[in-house]
Amino acid sequence: MTADTGVGLGDTGVFGREYDAIDRAVELGTASGRLISVSFPETLPSDADGEHPLLDRIHEYLDGAEDDFADVEVAITVPTDQRSVLESVRTVPYGESVDLVLIARMTGGLDHEEEADLRIVREALRANPLPIVVPDHRVRDAAGATPEPTAARLREIEGIRSF
Repeated sequence: MTADTGVGLGDTGVFGREYDAIDRAVELGTASGRLISVSFPETLPSDADGEHPLLDRIHEYLDGAEDDFADVEVAITVPTDQRSVLESVRTVPYGESVDLVLIARMTGGLDHEEEADLRIVREALRANPLPIVVPDHRVRDAAGATPEPTAARLREIEGIRSF
C-alpha cells in the first residue's frame, strides 16, 4: 500500500547523517524514488550514504526552517487502517499539535469514541515508518515511532509547547 505525493527521491538506497540538533543520526531508506523509512539510529551503518537532498532539507528543518515535507513521495507499507491514520497525521501543520482523539476524527472510517479505533491510532503511531515526514511528534496522548527525547526536541524546534 502506498501514498504518493509530489517530489521523488531519486536513487534507491540507505542514506544517513548525524545531526547535532537532535544528538542522533537520521537514516532514510528509499526505493523506486519513494521514501520507505526514517529512523534515528545511535550510529549509522557503514554503507549509509551521507549525500541526499532530503537529508539537506532535514538539516535545514532542524536549524529552524519551516518544512512540512508534504511534497516528498512516500510508500507507507502498513495495514490500510493504519495507513489512513498516518495520512491524517501527515496533514498536521508544522508548529501545531493535536491529540489522539482529533486524529481519530480526522481519519475516515474511525470513530473517536470507540476504544478499538483509538487503539488503531495508537498502533499506527507506534508503527510509523516515516517519522518527521509523518510527524508523530505532533500528536499528544500517544507514543509514536520517534524516540521521546528526539520528539521533544522536534517539538521544541517547531515551537510546540511541551506535552
